[in-house]
Amino acid sequence: MPDYQKKRATDSANNKSIKKKKIRSYPIIVISVFYTCLFLALLIYVGNYAYSNRQTLMDNNYNTRQQILLKQNSRGRIYSKDGDVLAYTDKDENGKDKRVYPYGKEFAHVVGYSTNGKMGIEAQSNYYLINTSIDLSDKVAYDAKGSKYPGDNVYTTLDVNLQEVAYNALSARKGAVIVSNPKTGEILAMVSKPDFDPNEISQKWDELIADKSPDAKLLNRATQGLYPPGSTFKIVTALAYLKDNAGKYSDFRFNCNGHYSKDGSTISCYHGENHGSVDFMGAFAKSCNSAFADIGLSVDRKTFGSTLSSLMFNSELPLNMMYSQSRANIDVDSSVDDVMQLSIGQGTTGVTPIHMNMITNAIANDGLLMKPYLVTGVKSEDGKVIKSFSSESYKRLMTKEESATLTGMMEQVVQAGTGTKLKGLSYSAAGKTGSAEFNSSTSDSHAWFTGFAPVEDPEVSVTIIVEDAGSGGSYAVPIAKRIFDAYFGVE
Repeated sequence: MPDYQKKRATDSANNKSIKKKKIRSYPIIVISVFYTCLFLALLIYVGNYAYSNRQTLMDNNYNTRQQILLKQNSRGRIYSKDGDVLAYTDKDENGKDKRVYPYGKEFAHVVGYSTNGKMGIEAQSNYYLINTSIDLSDKVAYDAKGSKYPGDNVYTTLDVNLQEVAYNALSARKGAVIVSNPKTGEILAMVSKPDFDPNEISQKWDELIADKSPDAKLLNRATQGLYPPGSTFKIVTALAYLKDNAGKYSDFRFNCNGHYSKDGSTISCYHGENHGSVDFMGAFAKSCNSAFADIGLSVDRKTFGSTLSSLMFNSELPLNMMYSQSRANIDVDSSVDDVMQLSIGQGTTGVTPIHMNMITNAIANDGLLMKPYLVTGVKSEDGKVIKSFSSESYKRLMTKEESATLTGMMEQVVQAGTGTKLKGLSYSAAGKTGSAEFNSSTSDSHAWFTGFAPVEDPEVSVTIIVEDAGSGGSYAVPIAKRIFDAYFGVE
């Protein structure tokens, strides 16, 4: 074979070999590119997640970064709405950082504590409190003195005067009080009793967590206490009835003789009171259990269930604090007794005071719920604004027409029903009382009130539960009056 033919054959063989190698290497290249892209995507995702959730990750107890920061920075201060210091860091006799709470027990649950775990605003704003945003020149000055850098300061919505009034009004009773602004969602006061002194949390920690009594001092009853709502739940039943009988609720009539029976189940009015002939407004104002058992049974089950869902029962709440989920259930399989108990806020129904306050706020705000919040902003020690938080709407819980009707009904409670201790004052008020039985073998009951003022342009709402106290009109309403009086400056 001539040389040129040999060369051509050799070249042809080489080309075929190269093509085979390319074919064999192509899948490897594709797989390599795929996994490289996958790895890059994972890095981007992890980086984005870490940045977006930096506060949550920082607050994790397993994150040692917290301890590193606390060696460099002194925990920042917590301020009230009016600039009062609610928490600050000082030095103990050994020169170590010590957290100080000037108001002691009064703000125990809402401000919380920062040792032995964290609670309240101390937990919610931990990320900001342990970081510092002062200028580099200021850091040099602190370094020269051998001092820690001051942490960023947190500013809250809490009103010291209202907190003190609510705390003192609840007195030695167990229970909770929440005061808020229905138009903004600002929480102005939050009290829970029994309480504890956060200044002594380290010394008394073992005693507090070992306590198995019903006192549960570390429990924030305002957000975590799950109670039968009693007659305050008639707000929910009334709303379901309004949805099911649009424009026809004024036709309702009921003759109350003190009890109501259906299919072997009986509901009694509080202390067996006979309310006589009542319309829809009158049944609500007088808190007639018998009428509302009848009302609840008349409401379409699907409508009742959707009303519960719209009011956030059995679901998450827009809160960035620890809370218990309220429960209320109805479906096609619910018995007559189940529906009757649900309609008056008894049976297996349970609600937290904060949830009832949110429903009340929506009624006061034309049906629109604003997200509850406690922190308005974060500033560095030298006054720079680091973060601002403002009012934010959550969702519409009811129509404007429905909220207006419920407002009128709650006003009647004050004018001619169970809340008359709020009648004839320099401000107008609307609300609903409740006497929630919690022991089936006795007539023991928790006292409830939830309401707002003034009716024509609501500025403040109050939700109160007093454990094992009796009727809401006798025990919870006077507390509400003291808080309303303080808010409006009534002597």
